[in-house]
Amino acid sequence: MAIPWLVVFDTLIDVTNLALSRKPRRQSEDLETQSSPGRALGQLESRLTGVVVAALKEAFDRDANRLELEREQLERERIRAERMLKIELLRQAGDRELGRLRLMAGVAVVSWIGTLLFSPRLLGGPLGPRVMLGAGWLLLLAALALSFAAQSNVGRSLARIDEPTPPHDDLTGGTAGAVVPWLILSGLAVIGFAVLIV
Repeated sequence: MAIPWLVVFDTLIDVTNLALSRKPRRQSEDLETQSSPGRALGQLESRLTGVVVAALKEAFDRDANRLELEREQLERERIRAERMLKIELLRQAGDRELGRLRLMAGVAVVSWIGTLLFSPRLLGGPLGPRVMLGAGWLLLLAALALSFAAQSNVGRSLARIDEPTPPHDDLTGGTAGAVVPWLILSGLAVIGFAVLIV
């Protein structure tokens, strides 16, 4: 909290004026009779008052400059904190997207391995189910490949997140990330249909 210097000095001047006005009458009469020393005292008081006022003004200017610098520093700190919060939120969003894409890749691999259980039955059957099995595997492998591609895009975006103008759009899997679950579902549907028609 700033010290109210003007109030303090105003009070000191008032106390001084009160003390000077309460002098015994004899001293005030002596001062009136000696006009030249009184003038010198008045000039000295006016000079001292000017010096005090100048010192006060300088102190207040210093305080004002210091307060302005503190305000600017607080504003810079606030902007920095907002930027760090934004970067952290973007990083978390990117991490969630990477987790989703890794899950989709895992589902595609597990689905492909799971369909291998049906492959002996389908490979020994007619041409139609074998083609459908191959198409289903192709869809599952395409989903796996697109999941890896989307993961690399998000990873590159996360690596550049500290830049002054980070690429906010690339923190999603993009079209490749959006297509992955549909490819997995389509591949499983095609293989399931092939199993049913054998």
